[in-house]
Amino acid sequence: MLNRSKLAAVGLLAAVFVAGGLAGWGGREAADREDRGPHRGPDALVSFLSRELDLSGAQRDSVRAIIARHRPETDALWARVRPQFDSIKARMRAEIDGQLTPAQRTKHQQLIDHAEHQRREREDSAKGRRN
Repeated sequence: MLNRSKLAAVGLLAAVFVAGGLAGWGGREAADREDRGPHRGPDALVSFLSRELDLSGAQRDSVRAIIARHRPETDALWARVRPQFDSIKARMRAEIDGQLTPAQRTKHQQLIDHAEHQRREREDSAKGRRN
């Protein structure tokens, strides 16, 4: 069972994921309009660091290997936290819906459905690349 400090840490982690997800969603939408390279996943992180830090080819390969080496850990963590994250996300969506008109709620649900469809496609694509 989780003690109070671990629960607080998980809650904070979930809040950071939510905030990051919202910020990432807005950023991804802007980036998608510009059609610039990969927008998510390890390749996106390597591209970002390479661009911002002017990494050499060897450094890019090392960073990619580091990400790959830690992938099982991050996947395992996400698997443990995901149910709590989904619960928070559902509560947030319900609270947001409470602030919207019926027409806005319909559009909000369409946006959610579209985002979930894209997420499933990315996950399926990523699974295909890993297998």
